[in-house]
Amino acid sequence: MLDARQQAVLPKWTDDEPLECVSILPESPNVVTVCFQAPSGRPFEFLAGQFLTLELPVPGGTIHRTYTISSSPTRPKSLTITIKAQPGSIGTRWIIDNVRPGTRLKAKGPAGRFTSTHFPARKYLFISAGSGITPMMSMTTEIYDLGRTCDIVFVNCAQRPSEIIFKRRLEHMASRIEGLDLKWVVQQSDIYQPWTGYQGRFNQLMLGLMAPDYLEREVFCCGPEGFMQAVSEALAGLGFDMAHYHQESFGAPEAGDLPRVESGTSEDVPADTAQLVFQDSGISHDCSAADTVLAAARVAGVAIPYGCSMGVCGSCRIRKLSGDVHMVHNGGITDDEIEEGYILACCSNPRGTVTLEA
Repeated sequence: MLDARQQAVLPKWTDDEPLECVSILPESPNVVTVCFQAPSGRPFEFLAGQFLTLELPVPGGTIHRTYTISSSPTRPKSLTITIKAQPGSIGTRWIIDNVRPGTRLKAKGPAGRFTSTHFPARKYLFISAGSGITPMMSMTTEIYDLGRTCDIVFVNCAQRPSEIIFKRRLEHMASRIEGLDLKWVVQQSDIYQPWTGYQGRFNQLMLGLMAPDYLEREVFCCGPEGFMQAVSEALAGLGFDMAHYHQESFGAPEAGDLPRVESGTSEDVPADTAQLVFQDSGISHDCSAADTVLAAARVAGVAIPYGCSMGVCGSCRIRKLSGDVHMVHNGGITDDEIEEGYILACCSNPRGTVTLEA
């Protein structure tokens, strides 16, 4: 066992080391929190609100799925993800059914810019639905642990009160500090359990009642695509400065093919032919310049890991050795990585002949 001084000088965990599950905690129906530690004992370093991409050895072949870290960086000895099995899910369902204490998984990250660290503010408005509460939990826990005065209006929407994730934990935090104002919205109450809070769909009227000063707040939103679109449209319609609005979504496909075109417009991506040369695999493949590198690689039989397929998670990062691509991403790659020759295969369209390290 390492003493505190030895632990203080340990290098930080990096994704060249697998994560080891140490516990699994049920949260609500079909929702669990999986706690990981580094087998070496190295502490974790990340920003509240960031995500990990896990490599999952599901039947039929390895897949990659992206999950927000639900724990806080102020508690670096462990790292948690809180996941909900949606109908038809493959990756999340596999984790719930198969991961147990002692299971080790490969991971990439942490990564992502959906974090209050990058957007410091005096007042926050956190709006989430379902498991979209996880980054809000991480950011709120960090603020709570630091013991600083806060001003957070925390809104979470769920189907029923029993399906509100982290409800008791958040209520405990709100009972110990000033400035954490919790607002729950449900579609319907639980049987034999009276509900006196907000009921129905989150709307502009509720927003005005919950946070009358919403125009002064930094807004973070996470949840299903339709929910986030409704929130952003409601705010924009009320005159909110959308430069202070941030949202996070991975939209990782659980099954089915990737779209042929991931980004850009018809003017951006020429509709002519291209060629991909996969150096390590010794494969050359002719494709359309409207194809993404990832879609073309799958047709050519070259396995490139991927998660979100939207340029967010960074799982499909690959080094480009020569040639040009048109890449429009959503934060899944850094400027330094681009300088080093990396691209995101899911949102890069080849121009001419492109040679890749794969």
